[in-house]
Amino acid sequence: MTKEEMIELAKQAGWQYAHGESGYEALWAFGKLVAEKEREECAQTVLNIAGFKEYEFAANSIRARGQE
Repeated sequence: MTKEEMIELAKQAGWQYAHGESGYEALWAFGKLVAEKEREECAQTVLNIAGFKEYEFAANSIRARGQE
């Protein structure tokens, strides 16, 4: 997700920051941490399904989304 998408979602959720667009930096950092945690939980879920080598590829693909 881009920073612009994150800001737009925050606005849709009712987030208002009095200092303009630059005030969204903490929100952006928080969103990145939440997404990282969610990706890791998804990757672990995939690995816990059966433990086959093929599932490692899927788990690593989920984790790699944070590097894009």
